[in-house]
Amino acid sequence: MTSPGVTEPGAGPGPLLAEGTTADLFLLDDDRVLRRYRERHDLSREVAIMRHLGAHGFPVPQVWAAEGLDLVMERVHGPTLLQGLVAEEITIPAGAQLLADLHHRLHAVPPPEGEEHAVVHLELHPGNVVLSETHGPVLLDWSHARTGPADLDVALTGVLIAEVAVDDDTEYTRGARAFLAAFLAAADGDPASQVDAALRIRDEDRSLVPGERALLAPAAELVRHFCSL
Repeated sequence: MTSPGVTEPGAGPGPLLAEGTTADLFLLDDDRVLRRYRERHDLSREVAIMRHLGAHGFPVPQVWAAEGLDLVMERVHGPTLLQGLVAEEITIPAGAQLLADLHHRLHAVPPPEGEEHAVVHLELHPGNVVLSETHGPVLLDWSHARTGPADLDVALTGVLIAEVAVDDDTEYTRGARAFLAAFLAAADGDPASQVDAALRIRDEDRSLVPGERALLAPAAELVRHFCSL
């Protein structure tokens, strides 16, 4: 295993595993993946948050190295929660409770030194949760994480799921609506108080296309509706 570089000297990354909006994920070997950002990114904050959470027992991938735009992490094996839901290997109530439990566990971690609020992930949705056989549920993609109100994290998860739920009326969107209702019923706090802030964060996302942006307002209203029940 190499250290602290991301690959062997002079070698490029391994096979491409996934393309994200701001970074690509490459396979290095059976134990490691490389997350390579395309633009300037503050890796120090992301790494510090992941290591802080890992030290307190929260399920995050282990960080092996960080340099420039490259982050080498533990490879976590298993399907995502989203894949488990689509394959009906996990029920909507169970999946919603699992997601709510991850929020609760995350926000219960003591804040980093000098911070008032706990860590918030800000993209804690089923596609970022891996159901690993060895570690249990593991939360990926900490690129947007910072400290902030726990209710904001829950509200933003609600808006992200609601964007799917308010799209065309299909079996998939109806499933998302049921998942959203179950998730908000299981979540702690007062996420309704942070829906407007969550909406601003989504509206500032440069990766959104016009069709997606049009879903934000109805998504926020759906979150408020389920929070009021």
